[in-house]
Amino acid sequence: MKKKIMIHLLALCSIISIFPNCSNAQDKITTESYFGRWSLYLPGGAGWLEVHQEEGYLDASLLWYGGSVVPVDNVYFDDDALVVTQVSRVIRNRDEAGEAVRTHILTNIYQFSLVNQDELKGTATFVRRNGSGVNKTEFTAKRIPDLPAKPDFTKIQYGKPIELFNGKDLSGWQLMEKERQNGFKAENGVLINDPVQKEGQPHISYGNLRTTDEFEDFNLKLEVNIPEGNNSGIYLRGIYEVQVLDSYGQPLDSHNMGAIYSRITPTVAAEKPAGEWQALDITLYKRYVTVVLNGTKIIDCQPLLGVTGGAISADEFNRGPIYLQGDHGKVMYRNIVLTPVVE
Repeated sequence: MKKKIMIHLLALCSIISIFPNCSNAQDKITTESYFGRWSLYLPGGAGWLEVHQEEGYLDASLLWYGGSVVPVDNVYFDDDALVVTQVSRVIRNRDEAGEAVRTHILTNIYQFSLVNQDELKGTATFVRRNGSGVNKTEFTAKRIPDLPAKPDFTKIQYGKPIELFNGKDLSGWQLMEKERQNGFKAENGVLINDPVQKEGQPHISYGNLRTTDEFEDFNLKLEVNIPEGNNSGIYLRGIYEVQVLDSYGQPLDSHNMGAIYSRITPTVAAEKPAGEWQALDITLYKRYVTVVLNGTKIIDCQPLLGVTGGAISADEFNRGPIYLQGDHGKVMYRNIVLTPVVE
């Protein structure tokens, strides 16, 4: 009888070793299990999470759909799950002088659980501003593989250049959001986006414009003209935004002209004043990027740690389009030429 019990126990241990989600493996989950960078596959969009250990405490940064990568307000480990929180302040009442007399702090909660060492499942809980309840979003995440060694951009082999804009019409391009207004048009060799809002009338939602073709790694050259106070963005493979902004004369920032939005700050300011044509020369290769603005190298073979706000996918390894933001401000493009990398 004892021999049969031992055989059954050995068989059970074998089953547990095959199925890593069994309790024996779950006991090994620690904060270190969550360390690293994760792509968040959100409904209709993308996000990003990085978890790391600082001196004596756990820390994390988060990107949720749009906007910037930001440090979280808190992160902690609870019963094998990782919990991230972000807070916002809502002023409920002000006095006659406009000073806040009652403020609520709303806490959004993101909870992550390991499926295996390279996959997570998550639930985000958002408090409704009127206090009537919460909204929940379920999503998945995948661990981002380590970056390859820094490549030598001087040894890249290129194929035949592709003219993305013919200067006459929008052939080769399409609106990403079919239900939105198209603010783009071709005129005298220039691709113009002019998302006009009519005073006193309802807000018009303008769409983004993307190439119908998709690409892997490449060099992209183009010229752009930004009227005063306007901004837009150029998305490489639909996931990494190169900022287009009237930032002439401003201090260096990861949100300025030529930056990889909220991720990589240019090393030097090379913008021209608003209203002048500017030249961008961008190379994307093996998750590294170089940006030359107006003949000056402002980003030199820097690693891309994850997607930027507004990415159409969390997957950094698929081909994707070039897409231009259409819902921000007026901007003009011309001479858009992409040259693919060939291995």
